[in-house]
Amino acid sequence: MKLLKKILVALFILFIVAQFFRPEKNDGNLESVNAFLAETNPPENVKAILKESCFDCHTSASRYPWYNAITPVNYWLAEHINDGKKHLDLSNWEGNSVKRKDHKFEEIIEMVEQKEMPLPSYIWTHSEAQLSESQIQAVIDWANQVRLGYALAPRPE
Repeated sequence: MKLLKKILVALFILFIVAQFFRPEKNDGNLESVNAFLAETNPPENVKAILKESCFDCHTSASRYPWYNAITPVNYWLAEHINDGKKHLDLSNWEGNSVKRKDHKFEEIIEMVEQKEMPLPSYIWTHSEAQLSESQIQAVIDWANQVRLGYALAPRPE
């Protein structure tokens, strides 16, 4: 029993010390998505969906929940956000080619249509991010419209 008590005390001390080490926060501002919003011109209902269901992981402006103050949860969230931005970073939209932008919208359609986005783990803690069938359709319709614009855009030779 003494060994178990020593292990628990050591783990508790380790947990307390770990609280002093935190990953870098993704706390830019939503102005970083202005170029994306201006170019893709989502209707207000889609803009609200993007803000509620996408921007935390796919922009440089994440809203952090209270439990982000707890290590190791904050590392898990940071990895989640970094991975999301690696796949689609709406804050750095301008630097992409038309071909890449079109491809990203193709992926958006696929992921939303198959209900792979937003991630289930995100929905567990952000129930408001759960998309209804009409919201899914609104995002898909908007994304197809954007893709049509990219298809008609002149491409560099």
